[in-house]
Amino acid sequence: MKPGYRAYACVGVGAVTAWGSAAAPAAQPLSRHQVALQLDTGATAWMITATALVLMMTLPGLALFYGGMVRRKNILATMTQQVAISALVTVLWFLVGYSLAFGVGSDALQPWIGGLDAALLNGVRPDTAHNLAKGLPEYLFFAYQLTFAIITPALITGAFAERMKFTGLLLFMTLWHVLVYAPVAHWVWGGGFLGKANVLDFAGGSVVHVNSGVAGLVCALFLGPRRGYGREMMAPNNLVYTTIGAALLLVGWIGFNAGSAGAADSIASVALLNTILAPMAAALTWMAVEWRERGKPTLLGLLTGVVAGLVAITPAAGFVEPKAALIIGAVSGPVCYASAVWLKNRLKYDDSLDAFGVHGVGGLLGALLTGVFATAAVNPSVGEHGVLQQAYGLVVTILWSALATFVILLVCKHTTGLRVTPEQEIEGLDYTLHGEALHE
Repeated sequence: MKPGYRAYACVGVGAVTAWGSAAAPAAQPLSRHQVALQLDTGATAWMITATALVLMMTLPGLALFYGGMVRRKNILATMTQQVAISALVTVLWFLVGYSLAFGVGSDALQPWIGGLDAALLNGVRPDTAHNLAKGLPEYLFFAYQLTFAIITPALITGAFAERMKFTGLLLFMTLWHVLVYAPVAHWVWGGGFLGKANVLDFAGGSVVHVNSGVAGLVCALFLGPRRGYGREMMAPNNLVYTTIGAALLLVGWIGFNAGSAGAADSIASVALLNTILAPMAAALTWMAVEWRERGKPTLLGLLTGVVAGLVAITPAAGFVEPKAALIIGAVSGPVCYASAVWLKNRLKYDDSLDAFGVHGVGGLLGALLTGVFATAAVNPSVGEHGVLQQAYGLVVTILWSALATFVILLVCKHTTGLRVTPEQEIEGLDYTLHGEALHE
């Protein structure tokens, strides 16, 4: 630790640093989650950049990645989902999501959920900081966490692509954000019981990937397969779109993982390096398995391997040495291949774009391996940890995500409805739901 710097905890990470000079006291009383801003200009500049990178992961990254993998008649509908979710979650995060995840309510409820002290950004001013990130303006902390809140439900759409009603989607995402994402983020990062139990999740292995992957699996099972699944060709319509989207995800993931350090420091640096090493190792091992099994390596396989490695390193990025990141990535390729190809084919569920196979399983693997490889030599805040603690956090997250998602789907089914009509599905959602279509 450099002289003149002070350690503090930031969401999803252990130790980060902030310049220790004190700002003028806030003119108004502070909420329980707030402290007076002690501005770290270097950290602030980096986190503004990281926020832009993570936002890019959804728009245009995930929109292109998913859009290229569906059939041509559903490209625009798939991209529309990403834009609509981004807009919807932004407003929900402002209204109540941020406060539920990172606010402070009653002491009795604090292990489970935040308060409403920061609803509509009440009390948030230019001179306030969240007590988890004392060197960053709270507006910036809010914005950075917003980008995580956006991409998590957006990932779920890959599991039910090409068959959900748009009205059902909007209601589902509204309820899921409030009832699933905000509580789980609070449990791990916002001062809740999983964080207190030292469940390690640097940048969202459980909160983002396992959470969204399990929800996606429940959605896929609840809605049932697409018409013709297993009988008709459902190949990606444009792997160029998917390649561009994957490249944007890879670059944006640097903001996702290295940004979770909350500062421009050595922890951010190792997180950045690990975020490059792991997906490249995963791409090679996925390719090797696919080559052996199918006789040819494919572009889609390499790209999926990259994403699998990114997912797996996310919970560990700022906690492990680069050698461990290489191992995590190398293991994630075959494991995610097995879940996305062998398991799905054997159980015959239609996880359209492998949201569970890659994000759910990759996040679970990465979280468990974090318990194996996390070390105080990289991040002094690691503390006592282990695979059992990580497994405990995963079990809680999986159970809540699955149960709450199932209840939300029941509500949607009996209100807006969930499944498009057979005629709409056959014609394609671009035109039938949105009145738009790509021309030949």
